[in-house]
Amino acid sequence: MTTKSAAAAARATVHGYPRQGRGRELKKAIEGYWKGRVDADALRTTATDLRRTNWQHLTDAGIHEVPTGDFSYYDHVLDTTVMVGAIPERHRAAVELDALDGYFAMARGTQEVAPLEMTKWFDTNYHYLVPELSPDTVFTTNSTKQVSELKEALALGLTARPVLVGPITYLLLAKPAPGVSADFDPLTLLDRLLPVYAEILADLRAAGAEWVQLDEPALVQDRTPAELNATTRAYRDLGALTDRPKLLVASYFDRLGDALPVLAKAPVEGLALDFTEAAAVNLDALAAVGGLPGKRLVAGVVNGRNIWVNDLTKSLATLGTLLGLADRVDVAASCSLLHVPLDAAAERDIEPQILRWLAFARQKTAEIVTLAKGLAQGTDTIAAELAANRADLASRAGSALTSDPAVRARAAAVTDVDARRSQPYAERTAAQRAHLGLPPLPTTTIGSFPQTAELRTARADLRARRIDTAGYEERIRAEIQEVISFQEKTGLDVLVHGEPERNDMVQYFAEQLTGYLATQHGWVQSYGTRYVRPPILAGDISRPEPMTVRWTTYAQSLTSRPVKGMLTGPVTMLAWSFVRDDQPLGDTARQVALALRDEVNDLEAAGTSVIQVDEPALRETLPLRAADREAYLAWATEAFRLTTAGVRPETQVHTHMCYAEFGDIVQAIDDLDADVISLEAARSHMRVARELAEHGYPREAGPGVYDIHSPRVPSAAEAAALLREGLEAIPAERLWVNPDCGLKTRGWPETRASLENLVGAARTVREELAGS
Repeated sequence: MTTKSAAAAARATVHGYPRQGRGRELKKAIEGYWKGRVDADALRTTATDLRRTNWQHLTDAGIHEVPTGDFSYYDHVLDTTVMVGAIPERHRAAVELDALDGYFAMARGTQEVAPLEMTKWFDTNYHYLVPELSPDTVFTTNSTKQVSELKEALALGLTARPVLVGPITYLLLAKPAPGVSADFDPLTLLDRLLPVYAEILADLRAAGAEWVQLDEPALVQDRTPAELNATTRAYRDLGALTDRPKLLVASYFDRLGDALPVLAKAPVEGLALDFTEAAAVNLDALAAVGGLPGKRLVAGVVNGRNIWVNDLTKSLATLGTLLGLADRVDVAASCSLLHVPLDAAAERDIEPQILRWLAFARQKTAEIVTLAKGLAQGTDTIAAELAANRADLASRAGSALTSDPAVRARAAAVTDVDARRSQPYAERTAAQRAHLGLPPLPTTTIGSFPQTAELRTARADLRARRIDTAGYEERIRAEIQEVISFQEKTGLDVLVHGEPERNDMVQYFAEQLTGYLATQHGWVQSYGTRYVRPPILAGDISRPEPMTVRWTTYAQSLTSRPVKGMLTGPVTMLAWSFVRDDQPLGDTARQVALALRDEVNDLEAAGTSVIQVDEPALRETLPLRAADREAYLAWATEAFRLTTAGVRPETQVHTHMCYAEFGDIVQAIDDLDADVISLEAARSHMRVARELAEHGYPREAGPGVYDIHSPRVPSAAEAAALLREGLEAIPAERLWVNPDCGLKTRGWPETRASLENLVGAARTVREELAGS
């Protein structure tokens, strides 16, 4: 096909779309179902309406082919587990009794049955449910969801493309089931899984699918020759099927690397590649393999993970180059739009000119359509859009918001000494133990306590001016009093104030720092029904005044036990925000670290002896390619140390991480030079404790014994059993007892019972140690 005809064939599409609805209708319906206020039929009706609304909007905007199957009640990887029949044995009875309740039991657990492990989806803040597989796993086909959602779209007269997690990525994301040897490789099940995918493809073809998208983001990571050979075999076999739709294999989040020639040669009809941050590498690599003659290329030139307007002229240049490399070039975002909010037009509190710098899912859809039109019909047809885009880009580049000379000068003056504690850990720990006087196996929580309906109402009333600041603060004081009193009665050793004044662990700080923008409706799914509003890091960062000192010192005044100061670390402040793309991330991290350093020093000056700086995103933000990691970890660990290094030796610095894979960053955890780290461990059966021990981690650690992302209450015996497992890896003098994560999403009844059991478990194990 000639370049001209390739351009004329250009179409607009997306990989996926936000699920929640404009008013988070899905979240409300699902949580209503869990509480018994919404029945299953009403929940399904809400879901159907949301899918129809999304598809109709995409079509009305000019998208030529809408995705189906990307919609989920909880998680698309869990949907894949159901699709291939890989239900864990402990959940089979619940699934057979009621498919919907069994689905949610796998996601959240029940009082009797633990849920699937949950971790981050590559380097995003989205969480997926980890498949559990074993040598005995038998896959079975269940294409009901995928077929029914395709039929819904086709019944509306739409061109639709089902989207599935590909077989290679599914197996690479899976882990050995409990009780199975850690050496078991789920990829050995590929030959068992492929016939199920063949049946699903046949079912979708019979239902009217012309194309099916198989997502293989795992192939943008470093892959072994065996994994690449498995990929070759998988797509050779699927491509050889006679009863199937056309196959579009999609990658995103990074460059495809060694997997590109494998997929380019595979007997599939199309590839989708990320041409945003990985643009130059993917483009050059595609040219090096001779392009995709006879195939469809879906070019991800609009960033699906960040919210800045696209540089349309630059994207058109990339698309123009790609025209000579494939028979058909379609325009898309780099990945699913699941990772951005729905509509920037809903924001009323952001200055109109600044708002024009932002593109949420609906605005990105318009950008995709504009680029497809310009590619197919020529740039004269989008001249007005190009002119407006250039003006918006120039407005942002020239804005005073983006550059503060004082902040830049301070960051430039940082030296290595600024990022080092005054004494090594071995000397600090003795001073801290003498100062704090804690028992063996000290107990604490991660920070937040339940955010009750009353607290959320109080914040809403303050925003709406139904109560004044004095009335709101009286409510916060009462909540802190209750939290401190409960912790003292329960017997916790190091307390927290509970964070009742905080809406979100990143947003709360972003709203008090210069350079950040806050949204009112910028909700993004983190996991299940948990949605967050990532702030927008738009300019240089500084801290005008203390952010946490007042409430922390108030809490300390209520008790003689130490109360932790609670902060969010610089890497997480970046990772859980929409970060600026006009300077290196390391530069931005240093600015945030210096602002937080001021807060840490003020907390210490006010008498706070334990300060926790959470960095749950340290592993999440780790580059997907090993070659890129050293540079990232260098600036990320420096930013943490810069935040915390200014305190006295006797001040104990904690950090916290959760719901990620930590084995490959234990050295970086060590390099943080925190005195204590708490980590998620309950769902992963203390694996992280063993990983720390294997590394020789020398500091104190609290691998969690209470999974807070499940409503079930762990018994004292269960928590004690996990604690004993932790002691096999970490000696008692360095082991803390704590939950996996903060408690803001839990209710008070389960929180009380779980923490009472946690303290009881610590007491039991202490007694065992004393008697041994």
